[in-house]
Amino acid sequence: MADQEEIFGKIQEVLEEALGVDDDEVTPEATLQGDLGAESIDFLDIVFRLEKAFEIKIPKGELFPEDLMSADSDYIQEGKVTDEGVAAMREKLPFANIDGFAADPSVENVQNLYTVDMLCKFVSSKLAG
Repeated sequence: MADQEEIFGKIQEVLEEALGVDDDEVTPEATLQGDLGAESIDFLDIVFRLEKAFEIKIPKGELFPEDLMSADSDYIQEGKVTDEGVAAMREKLPFANIDGFAADPSVENVQNLYTVDMLCKFVSSKLAG
């Protein structure tokens, strides 16, 4: 099984290829969208590349749940994620820093949950199986 350093290295390569970024930009705390410039279309490519790099299967919506924060969701009120929404995020995104997000649960901060470190934790859990 790969150790954390190996996992980070492979994820770094995946993100360099998928997003066209330099390796020094891919740090554990870098956010996929804000820091690395990922767009929604890139998430499918990232999932595909992670599956290939680590020989794992990632079911649709497991890593990037599309329905979690949809506009018609009961989880959003007045531009903030509700307590119910935060609880749902804890369940669907167990590898993200939900505690940090909960301090300021503005909808625009949701994208900051998707960090390189979160990908590393996710992949590590899949490999541990």
